[in-house]
Amino acid sequence: MKTRDDALALLHEYTSSEGLRRHALAVETVMRALARHYGCDEEEWGMTGLLHDFDYERHPTMEEHPIVGSHVLAERGFPEHIRRAILSHADHTGVARISLMERALFSVDELCGFLLAVAYVRPDKRIASVELRSVKKKMKDKGFARAVSRDDMLRGAEELRVPFDEHVGFVLDALKKNADALGV
Repeated sequence: MKTRDDALALLHEYTSSEGLRRHALAVETVMRALARHYGCDEEEWGMTGLLHDFDYERHPTMEEHPIVGSHVLAERGFPEHIRRAILSHADHTGVARISLMERALFSVDELCGFLLAVAYVRPDKRIASVELRSVKKKMKDKGFARAVSRDDMLRGAEELRVPFDEHVGFVLDALKKNADALGV
């Protein structure tokens, strides 16, 4: 059985960017919180979050990410359901999101990136000072974090069958509880 240490080592092997590493840790944080919330395997969900973009720095194109990464994960012995969840987080792979873990990963990927971006523009640069109303205001600003798909953030909550505001609150709470480890 693979461990978080195995996943973290692979992330560090493939990803040198502090921003991408922080994003991976943020998604892991929220995936663990969601696993606890839904009574699922926290270790598996956490590893899935940690590894979802591990190949992006080396393989940033739609033709390669996360497909190349999935092959690497298979070679390294990571389970098929983790690889499938990672493939399903990118619509262009054509892998439908069926399991709760798959839908959860999709629902937090873009949202974590957006919430961290909101934190970085706060005067104190702390996630603790981010509130739902500031998130919704920034969502309306198409120039802010323009690479983050607002449609994916909204669709993620919808696929998880949770009202968007409630989902943002849950994700913010999880990130705030791990703010020191995330450096925000």
